[in-house]
Amino acid sequence: MSFAERVRALPRLGLGVSTEYGATRSLGALDIATLRSKFPLYAGFLEVGVEVAKGLDADTERWVASGAPTTYHFLDLNLDEPEDFDDDWLTGVNASVARLRPAWMCGDAGLWHFGRRDRGQMLLLPPILSDAQASSMAEGVSRLRAATGLEVLPENPPGSAYVGPLHLLEFFARLCDRADTGMLLDCAHLAIFQAARGHEALDGLADFDLSRVVEIHVAGGRKRSVGGFSWIEDEHSPSILPETWRIVEHVIPRARNLRAIVFECERCRLPEVIPAFRRLEALWG
Repeated sequence: MSFAERVRALPRLGLGVSTEYGATRSLGALDIATLRSKFPLYAGFLEVGVEVAKGLDADTERWVASGAPTTYHFLDLNLDEPEDFDDDWLTGVNASVARLRPAWMCGDAGLWHFGRRDRGQMLLLPPILSDAQASSMAEGVSRLRAATGLEVLPENPPGSAYVGPLHLLEFFARLCDRADTGMLLDCAHLAIFQAARGHEALDGLADFDLSRVVEIHVAGGRKRSVGGFSWIEDEHSPSILPETWRIVEHVIPRARNLRAIVFECERCRLPEVIPAFRRLEALWG
């Protein structure tokens, strides 16, 4: 069955938030239970960042026990490394899938670890933007989809520098085509890439097939400069950059298969996040 056929079966999850092990217990963290109680429209689902070695924390378990929807975001897989798909890891993944019952799986198509996978390493670098790397990542997406039975949406990772000749959107166009998959478009990460390469915020989007976009991420960032080197830090703060909003406003009305929007604000206080959620609600409705 093709992606165009499979995507029709995916649910519309609406607006949601993300978490990972222990995030809700950090100082100033978003109380996801209170958000869902007071603003249920803004907590339609929880995207759970999973490292198999850590499992699920207590707050995620409570969310799952309530029967509320989830998605599974892997934090420990290099899609282009076949050795990452070992039996122990896949057993752990499928155990988490059985517990979460996620609508789909997603994760940054980058480098989560260097060398042997180890608990807590959490290195995240963007892929080499080459044709060969797009093919390697596509093979990993197809392998994970077959192993879990879930739709697998690769996400464009953040980075302060990018290597390879392709534009980020051209890279993901090739990856999605070869894996016959949809994707998770992180609008904040795309804004970071565009700035790093000297592009305008919307460069490349006119030629990109937005029907591949099933989910988008929105997050705050901060422009920084040290010693003449300038970059955008992916902060997951409430302060969303104008360039990110431009991308969001362009993508939403054109992504006909869009099913979910995550505002990544897991370490923000509740009053800080409501304005952005209201703006997203107005854009998507």
